[in-house]
Amino acid sequence: MKTRIVLTSDPSLTSTFRNIPLLDFLPCAPVESVPKFIYMFLDTQLPEEQGRLIQAPYAIRKVEAALLKDGFKREEVVVAHPGKVEKFIDKDTTIVGINTMDPYGLGPVTLMFTRGKKTSYSKYLFTSLVKRLRDYRERKGYDFKIVVGGQAGWQLELKRDLTEELGIDHVITGEIEHVAGEIFWEIESGSADKFIEVKTWPKIEEIPPIVNPSYKGMVEVMRGCGRGCRFCSPNLRAARFYPLEKIMEEVEINARAGQKKAWLHSEDIFNYMVEDRKNFYPNEDAVIELFRKVLERVEFANPTHGTLAGALAAPRILKEVCEMDRAGPERWVGIQVGLETASPELIKKLANNKMKPFSAEEWPWVVLNGTYAFNKFFWFPAYTTIVGLPWESEEDHLDTARLIVTMEKRLREKLGERAHFTVTPLAFVPMGGLKDKEFFNVEERLNKGMILHIYHAWRHLVKEVDKGLRRVTKGNPNFWVFAPLAKLGSRLVVRSIKKWARKHGVDVEKPLEPMDVKIEEIEV
Repeated sequence: MKTRIVLTSDPSLTSTFRNIPLLDFLPCAPVESVPKFIYMFLDTQLPEEQGRLIQAPYAIRKVEAALLKDGFKREEVVVAHPGKVEKFIDKDTTIVGINTMDPYGLGPVTLMFTRGKKTSYSKYLFTSLVKRLRDYRERKGYDFKIVVGGQAGWQLELKRDLTEELGIDHVITGEIEHVAGEIFWEIESGSADKFIEVKTWPKIEEIPPIVNPSYKGMVEVMRGCGRGCRFCSPNLRAARFYPLEKIMEEVEINARAGQKKAWLHSEDIFNYMVEDRKNFYPNEDAVIELFRKVLERVEFANPTHGTLAGALAAPRILKEVCEMDRAGPERWVGIQVGLETASPELIKKLANNKMKPFSAEEWPWVVLNGTYAFNKFFWFPAYTTIVGLPWESEEDHLDTARLIVTMEKRLREKLGERAHFTVTPLAFVPMGGLKDKEFFNVEERLNKGMILHIYHAWRHLVKEVDKGLRRVTKGNPNFWVFAPLAKLGSRLVVRSIKKWARKHGVDVEKPLEPMDVKIEEIEV
């Protein structure tokens, strides 16, 4: 059978990482710090059948569906496991497309771990795959084009010399469902630019549903966000909502393949079908109906991202999803949330819709009480903060450290064993409306406030690994093997931060004064 188009991902995106929550971030770790035998032990790859991925990353499934919509035949397009790509390449192959998220290790999480000096596993795995394909093409005398796509296309353009050295022919950025066929035909004809930026957005009706199962049962419920945070590219795109019928079409594809869970992807689940574009008060009924409908076909539904303000403004959503998911002490609803900073002034300047329907001045209160709302209904928020934001001050970081300490103390007092959250500091990367700013240099720009911010975030993570890991990995047979590694790894990071702090004359163990914010009872 002749294969015209081969689609794949770099191996960091096809790993299940033993189904352990948040271990998807392991590729951000440096090769020099995490031994390869440990990485390989934790790196369990998605199943394949004669080289074809049975489940695949959602982005590839969308490209596959778009190409079929635009006239490519099913037998011409293969979604291959990255370890078996060559099996499908022959003289008739025109394009090998690779999806990636952090090809050169310049992402916010990665830069914090590597400090911009070491090599992340994401970079190592991506470049190894591309080099393998480049060398295979040369050895066989084929002329297929190596095409890379994904949200991190800016990294390949930023480091053009490395992109050239790897033999990458084209880089595609932007949403492509409405122009996928056109782009691929231009690449085949030799008339396409090397860097292809799609600046238009498809309408929801132009985005085809996936035709084969996606990894983690992921389905998209909306595009864009609409809150307009200046540091975030997806949030600058117009919000578009999938109707329930379209969402259920994809849920059905996954359910028929035996997947019993669904990950509902959005930039902010509480913004689904939002009608109040001024204050961003959630459309409670629409979000609850979304979960209700999805849970008619699967046993558990999990959102990918959300906002603190949305959760606090509509705790009824948290309560009803908790009940529908049958969440409890051993079964949590996980969600990733951008906390960014404790500074009301900074959040107002950089993300003036993020706290709505509340005010910027209430931001620390929103964070504390939003976390209380999450935890009360067995939602486990994984927060991210940003180090190196434009216009930030040392005091802003001290406040963020104090807020983490305050959350830890107040939530424990109020909820006891039900109090759970993590905070992961990210290095600022110039994206979205801040493209003209500079990358944050972890080595050169650290001050006392930043060090305390980073230390207290990781110190809290150690506590969560000790008391919360068993809860979020309940029923996972890999827990007993992974737990010792997680405890050791998190402690080593904290020890490294302490060493770092001493070098800069900072006493991280000196107690911080909690912020003067209180938890208020939530009414549903």
